[in-house]
Amino acid sequence: MADFIYLASQSPRRRQLLEQLGVRSELLLPNAAGDEAEDAESLEAVQSGELPAAYVQRVTGLKLDAAVLRHARRGLAPAPILCSDTTVALGSSIYGKPGDARDAVRMLSELAGREHQVLTAVALQVGARRLAALSVSRVHFAAMTPAQIAAYVASGEPMGKAGAYAIQGPVAQYVQNINGSYTGIMGLPLFETAQLLRQAGLLSP
Repeated sequence: MADFIYLASQSPRRRQLLEQLGVRSELLLPNAAGDEAEDAESLEAVQSGELPAAYVQRVTGLKLDAAVLRHARRGLAPAPILCSDTTVALGSSIYGKPGDARDAVRMLSELAGREHQVLTAVALQVGARRLAALSVSRVHFAAMTPAQIAAYVASGEPMGKAGAYAIQGPVAQYVQNINGSYTGIMGLPLFETAQLLRQAGLLSP
C-alpha cells in the first residue's frame, strides 16, 4: 500500500486538512493546456431539476473519473486518489462559484440573514474500488448591510468559492450559527474523510 494519496483538488485548504490527519498527499491536477485540458465549468454545470445533494455527489464522481484517467495517462505510481467538491444550497437552489463580483453580491445578499446548507461530497478511488461520503451542514448568516457585502466582495475572497464565501475568512464575523462539520464547510469533512481512509486501510482503526 502506498504511503501517500493523490489529491485531485487545487484547494490548498484541502491539502492542509489532510495534513491534520497525518496523511501525505501529492497533487494530481490537470495541465493548463494540451490533451490534459479539462473543462471544469462543464463538469460543474447543474442539470435541470437536480437537487443539491445529487449534484455535488455527481460532480465529485465526474472529477474523480477525470483524475483516474489523468493518473493512468501519466503512468504515475499507484496510490489512492481523493476528490472532494463543495456546494452551497438555499432550499433547492444551488449556489456555485460566482461568475463575477455582481454575482457574488447577489449570492451573499440572498444568503444574508438566513440559514443555508453546505454540502461536501468526498470520493476515494482505491484500485478498482470507489468509496464515497457526503457531509451536510447548516450555516446561519446574520443580516449583512449592502456596504458590508460590497466590502467583502471587494476583498476578492468570494471569487472561486461556492456560495461566494470562505468560512475561515472575514465572513466568519457574520456567521451566527453552524450545525454540522466546520471542516466540511471548509471543503473537506475530516470525520467522513477519515472513515473512508480507514476503510481503505490508509489510517489506523
